[in-house]
Amino acid sequence: MQLRSCCVYSAGVLCVLLLIAGIAMALAQVFQKLINNRIKEQVVLENGTEAFSVWQTPPPPVHMQFYFFNLTNPAEVLEGDKPLVQQIGPYTYREHRPKEEVKFLDNGTRVAAVNPKTYVFEPNMSRGSEDDIVRTVDIPVVTVMEKYKDTVLISRIISDVMKAKGIGMFKTFRVGDLLWGYEDPLLKELKQFVSDDHFGLFYKKNGTDDGDYIFLTGKQNYQDFSRIDEWNGQSTLNWWSTEECNMINGTDGASFHPIITKTEKLYIFSSDLCRSIYAQYESDVSVRGVPGFRFVPPSEVFANITINPDNAGFCVPAGNCLGSGLLNASVCKEGAPIIMSSPHFYQADDKFVQDVIGMNPKKVEHETFIDVNPLTGLLLRGAKRLQVNVYLHQIPAFSQTEKIQTLVFPVMYLNESVVIDEESAKKLYAVVTEANVIINIPFIVISVGILLGVIFIVFMCRQQTPTNSEQEPLISS
Repeated sequence: MQLRSCCVYSAGVLCVLLLIAGIAMALAQVFQKLINNRIKEQVVLENGTEAFSVWQTPPPPVHMQFYFFNLTNPAEVLEGDKPLVQQIGPYTYREHRPKEEVKFLDNGTRVAAVNPKTYVFEPNMSRGSEDDIVRTVDIPVVTVMEKYKDTVLISRIISDVMKAKGIGMFKTFRVGDLLWGYEDPLLKELKQFVSDDHFGLFYKKNGTDDGDYIFLTGKQNYQDFSRIDEWNGQSTLNWWSTEECNMINGTDGASFHPIITKTEKLYIFSSDLCRSIYAQYESDVSVRGVPGFRFVPPSEVFANITINPDNAGFCVPAGNCLGSGLLNASVCKEGAPIIMSSPHFYQADDKFVQDVIGMNPKKVEHETFIDVNPLTGLLLRGAKRLQVNVYLHQIPAFSQTEKIQTLVFPVMYLNESVVIDEESAKKLYAVVTEANVIINIPFIVISVGILLGVIFIVFMCRQQTPTNSEQEPLISS
């Protein structure tokens, strides 16, 4: 009987100790900090780490899809009507993007690299071939008009050449030529004024890199993992009119620092956009069974200065501001009147949608997003969606434009997407599962403590209940 009581009271004492220990560990986040510290030590750009291997040679397949807007009423547009466009595509390419010429600097705190991209056409994932024909604005023609519009003699010569050669503002192109390059008739005629008589939206961008990068390795601070420190030898840009807009912030979008919270902003530098942007948490997601956070760029990123005064630096020339949802990229596109936006003018002022017949912005199809695992910072799924537009307006020096409406004309949009592969997802799922088990150890301890408490209470109640012999009277009747 004494042994039984001893066991019962021991269970009660152990219950109290386990509850105290479990609650203390949960409040102090002992195992959470242990996991975080281990992840911080492992997610560093240095030889031999899994993080470096993934950063240098990204395992998930990346696909680049191009959609074009085929103009069906060019004559009417020249007479002042709205453009009527039909979307064609996608034309899909498998993208290979390894880091090359990798060199560690400053005792392993920084690493230099270039990121060449190679595109291989995927006919089975495309709707059409590179031989398809599309009619759109002739970007070299519009660029030449813009460049020489204030030079009377040269603009007159160019206008006469265009009339003599039958060169207009709109032209039909083979899709492959419009993407990767062709010899432009007007540029050929003006070769004494231009450095290259070829043009393509991705001319000289297949098999080449977009500049020299220096990244921080995260060795000194885990939040600096893969953050861009310099691009082309500069720590800031020089295209925009304010220091804030010229800042190079964040990573290249292929990877992020570990231990990501829902309250922070993820910064990304895009050489295509010629600027840095940021994304904010939107929702929890699951990709191939791996938990993640979805981050999306809010509308404020491309809002006009009445909504976001910080964007004043992107008004070029200074004070010349476009509406919300647009970025004048002419300063970094060799003077070409290129306007960047989201596809179908998603999140842009409604005016730009109404100016072109055929625009139909949809969040699910046209929004840029990033799905990232918050523990490791690894990219689970993502889509970068950008639209290339051309600014059209009347230019007095060129009679070809005398009736045209002022508008932002959509040429094409791209969807650069990635989804983590099955093998990488399995590895990451194992890491996340192990971390969850370790993090939940305090709650397991608390559960055991509660179980012992229940056992203790049951036995105590049984001890307090009198037995049948105890209930019998001492003297029977």
